[in-house]
Amino acid sequence: MLELRNLTRAYELGGERAGVFGVSLDIPKGCLAVLAGPSGSGKTTLLQLAGLLDTPDEGEVILDGEAVSGLPEKARCDLRLKRLGFVFQAFNLVPVLSALENVMLPLQLQGVTEEDARGRAEAALARVGLADRRHHRPGQLSGGQQQRAAIARALAPDPLLVLADEPTASLDHAHGGPLMDLMAELASERGVTFVVASHDPSVIARAHRVFRLADGRLVPQD
Repeated sequence: MLELRNLTRAYELGGERAGVFGVSLDIPKGCLAVLAGPSGSGKTTLLQLAGLLDTPDEGEVILDGEAVSGLPEKARCDLRLKRLGFVFQAFNLVPVLSALENVMLPLQLQGVTEEDARGRAEAALARVGLADRRHHRPGQLSGGQQQRAAIARALAPDPLLVLADEPTASLDHAHGGPLMDLMAELASERGVTFVVASHDPSVIARAHRVFRLADGRLVPQD
């Protein structure tokens, strides 16, 4: 479903050459894949390339059989809005909106009617266990609840691919484990592909597939 072909994206960091170099991997539909490695290994860079937030110097991103990394920016933007979901370490919920309004937002940006957006957002929040908290603003939710709301927001538009950058970094173990269990369940039951960048052992343990990075390169699997 997601194919990365010989991706290279280099930049200077503290006088050193950093980025990712010649990375190729395949991730099937309905898979929870983890990009694992220490800070500076290239996880976030690779996630940004896969999510069309950055453009590779070399190589190609193929989504559902279509080469997409070379598309014009408007087409890339449309693809991000309609077919990709994002879950960030810092949640990135709009603080003045309720959980329901936050989840409705990407649907409304797509032009979905308010009634349809509300129904789909309520269903997404119910699936992540937040039906009774849908009218609460982010500041009234715990960290785990905010991250669940962020997952609901990513899932409501029915994406092919959800990309998550260190989604458990702001959570304690009691909340991080169940969050990853939820992602694994959603991948299996909805056929959504999740790609998670993390160095958290509890996240890696729950992955269907693990791709390890070191110094911007894929570590050969045993």
